[in-house]
Amino acid sequence: MYAIVKIAGQQFKVEENQEIFVHRLAAEEGSTVEVNDVLLIDKNGSVQVGAPTIEGAAVSLQVLSHVKGDKVLVFKKKRRKGYQKMNGHRQAFTKVKVAGIRI
Repeated sequence: MYAIVKIAGQQFKVEENQEIFVHRLAAEEGSTVEVNDVLLIDKNGSVQVGAPTIEGAAVSLQVLSHVKGDKVLVFKKKRRKGYQKMNGHRQAFTKVKVAGIRI
């Protein structure tokens, strides 16, 4: 059984006991977050598609930790002009575990 849910503006295909990284959620570590934006549920070949979401369906997520992603370097240069600019960025993520899918 799997579901396609919308978490923090992105769509994820999730199954029970799966661990995924999502954009930073405003929840404390160890707490549980319930997501009601369920777009599709597949239960043993029986597919339910929402228009746009499925009423009454929810996915519960357990927040494991808050982490930062790998550093991304942005380098700009204009040749023969002496212009160089280096920027770095680390995206903030939340590691969550799918505790259950409720229809």
